[in-house]
Amino acid sequence: MDKLTSMNVFVRVAKSGSFAGGARDLGISRAMATKHIMQLEGNLGTRLFNRTTRSLSLTEVGASYLERCQQVLADVEEMEAAVTHLQTEPRGVLKISAPPVIGATHIARALAEFLKLHPDLLVDMVLQGSPGDLIDEGIDLAIHLGALEDTSMVARKLASSPQVVCGSPEYFEKNGVPKKPEDLVNHSCLCNWAIPPRNKWQFKGEGGYTTMTVSGRMQANAAHPIRIAAINGLGLVMLPMYILGSDIERGKLKVVLEDYTLPPLDIHAVYPHRKYLSAKVRSFMDFLQEWLEHRASMPSGD
Repeated sequence: MDKLTSMNVFVRVAKSGSFAGGARDLGISRAMATKHIMQLEGNLGTRLFNRTTRSLSLTEVGASYLERCQQVLADVEEMEAAVTHLQTEPRGVLKISAPPVIGATHIARALAEFLKLHPDLLVDMVLQGSPGDLIDEGIDLAIHLGALEDTSMVARKLASSPQVVCGSPEYFEKNGVPKKPEDLVNHSCLCNWAIPPRNKWQFKGEGGYTTMTVSGRMQANAAHPIRIAAINGLGLVMLPMYILGSDIERGKLKVVLEDYTLPPLDIHAVYPHRKYLSAKVRSFMDFLQEWLEHRASMPSGD
């Protein structure tokens, strides 16, 4: 029999002063209550109750054991309440991994607002190009951009950001403006190879899909280096609006190939386990999804 259950039966019987009363309190039969007590006494090698046909009283050992049982059961109840609280209220340390640009802008702003709502929560944030090994690195939640190549990951799509192809006015003055995707073979295309598929830009027009293998004078595993290169006239970039929006508004970059639809950049939350998701992870994912739904197409700012 489960020892904690037997201890609980013992406490109820002792408090009520009878096997029948303790059994009634717990919704079990008198015979079952008696069996639990006999099991405890057998394990302990001593009697816990003095029994007569008219009365039931604790032995000296029983009285001491009752005090200990009450403490153990109280500790267990407190422990279970604490664990349940962790599952309902964000607290403790939330370790997050995110790509540098979106991590330092949209995700950081969302975290700041989330922390204001949950004073018992701490955040440990790592900016890196890929989610990494979530379990080995102790990461609770990773932000992943683009298609998910590792099907073993547990992921939740949070938002999508539209993408555009841009170049600087100076670049177009020297090299001309591409009118269709096929024109890109004559242009320097600056690639962010951290987002798959590497060096391939896809467009959808009236005739269907066109995928171009592109190349240029610079590539990087993050968006900002090629964004800066594009602003300085070194070529074209295909990046999400949350990165390029401010540059477009200021006239530093100009959008081209607007007659074609580009695949949006999906933003996923990746986490190690599907079951028993902690409150801190579940709550932040819900918060971040709502946050990004309204901001994924907005400029991230410098």
